[in-house]
Amino acid sequence: MQVAPPPGPTILGFDVIWIATILSAVATFAVLLAIYAATTVKDPMARRVKALNERREQLKAGIVASTNKRKKLTNRNQAADNVRQLLGQFKMLQDDQVKKAQTRLMQAGIRTKDLAFFVILARFVLPVVIGIGAVVALYGMDYFPDWSWFRRYATVAGMIVGAYKAPDIWLKNKVTKRSHAIRKGLPDALDLLVICAEAGLTVDASFGRVARELGKAYPELGDEFGLTAIELGFLNERRNAFENLAERVDLEAVRGVVTTMIQTEKYGTPLASALRVLSAEFRNERMMRAEEKAARLPAIMTVPLILFILPVLFVVILGPASCSINDSFLHG
Repeated sequence: MQVAPPPGPTILGFDVIWIATILSAVATFAVLLAIYAATTVKDPMARRVKALNERREQLKAGIVASTNKRKKLTNRNQAADNVRQLLGQFKMLQDDQVKKAQTRLMQAGIRTKDLAFFVILARFVLPVVIGIGAVVALYGMDYFPDWSWFRRYATVAGMIVGAYKAPDIWLKNKVTKRSHAIRKGLPDALDLLVICAEAGLTVDASFGRVARELGKAYPELGDEFGLTAIELGFLNERRNAFENLAERVDLEAVRGVVTTMIQTEKYGTPLASALRVLSAEFRNERMMRAEEKAARLPAIMTVPLILFILPVLFVVILGPASCSINDSFLHG
């Protein structure tokens, strides 16, 4: 009778070799993705300038077109119309939910508002598809037969909840990355706005100049300032252009700048002095964040030091001594 080979080492019931294989595959994919990203660097302004030109045309059409043409411009995406009708049939479409999804898409830098319907659809489709796949794999096809009922139930429930939250997590990550990139270049942008204001440029010309100068260093900030400059030239109320900027960027600093711009437009206060104060405040805030990260570094490095560096150091220091003691006992 042939004896079955002993099972390999496990961690929390999972095979170590299987986990190591998955981690190796993920690491290989990450290395290939990093190489691809490093070798295919493109100028980010070309796509953004194209998007801004499309936005200019949309603003022109919205100002001079009739109501029917505006409706055609909004509903030109047939796929979005089909998704909207499907969600409406299942009573899964709410106005506040659509507006919130569109706002998050704008804050993430995605100008296509029709994508909000696909995000809402993904919240309902992904849990069903992934949940059915997990149930079929674990219960129908009996993958992992040694798993207990609780582990199977927890796996299915976790996959369903994760699939439901996946679109929101994706949007949140994109909004956070874009907000950090805009916050990083905001003090420099305010300095350039001060220079433009003192040179006698108008507000819309100042925003356009800053967008051109900082577009390559901070493409996200250049995108928002360029769009604001276009809206300042086309919208009837200049206040609406500033409010749209505050709505598109999820940052308190940008809201403060917008409030300052609206007040200067309304009361005629000096713009350069107010922006200079804001720029100095934002620079101090950026320095404080850098100092905070530097102060947290020793506490963060404690865990890698204990887990990875100290064991290796103990092996290097105590290894030869242990070998010598072992040899002395064996030959003694």
